[in-house]
Amino acid sequence: MTSRVRRLVGSRELLWNLSLRELRTKYRRSFLGWTWSLLNPISTVLIYSFVFGRVFQADAPQSTNAQIKSFALYMLVAVIPWGFFGLVSNLGMSALSGNASLVRKVAFPREALVFSQSLFAVVQHSIEMALLCLVMLIAGSPLFPHLPLVVVYMFVLAVFATGIGLLLSVVNVYFRDLQYLWTVLLQMWFFATPIVYPADLLEGRIPEWLRTILEYNPMAIAVEGFRDLLYHGEWPSFARLGVFVLFAVGALVVGMWVFGRLSRRLAEEL
Repeated sequence: MTSRVRRLVGSRELLWNLSLRELRTKYRRSFLGWTWSLLNPISTVLIYSFVFGRVFQADAPQSTNAQIKSFALYMLVAVIPWGFFGLVSNLGMSALSGNASLVRKVAFPREALVFSQSLFAVVQHSIEMALLCLVMLIAGSPLFPHLPLVVVYMFVLAVFATGIGLLLSVVNVYFRDLQYLWTVLLQMWFFATPIVYPADLLEGRIPEWLRTILEYNPMAIAVEGFRDLLYHGEWPSFARLGVFVLFAVGALVVGMWVFGRLSRRLAEEL
């Protein structure tokens, strides 16, 4: 694994060029271009705000340190990080199969294809988060002291998502049904994460062992961290942040290890 990391670092120019290719071609010939990266999470928030906020009369909690009580904003600070995770995992899963001709003909660290997709998604996510911070400031959130920790959460989330993307990318070459299975799993994971509901809503409604599992769901830790920082304007639990870091490092190490073990026959399988 160490040698693979060294090869990847040595190919940083290739990684940079692959990332630029994604940035230049993602929304080429699209009328709205990069605006789509903002419209997608906004449309999700509007739909769920109507269904849960209007139809089911869900009530957003009051912000701890600000006069904010908006179901749309409460969802937005969770939907954008979730959308980033979904984007990285889906792009990573198709990174090898979508570049089959390149993998078959050129010798280079195959991991670069997954990392380039992640870097592209990080740029898009950074734009979305910058606009989200601006919206929360206008709404009255005292988030300025917490901005450095917002960046930390973004970085840890990127590491976690990239590890999952590495794992999915190489397994998808051998098991093509994974792309359909992952769509189902991602939808289940979405509702297992407190995005459209507060985490304390589950208290007393499900078995305690299941609630503990859902509480330490890595995406739940990420979502609640962003909500604490941006919506409530308070410091998150640093113990839970430490758990999230362990999840992220573990995902990246496992992803790199599995990728190394299964990448020997990639050219033949593709």
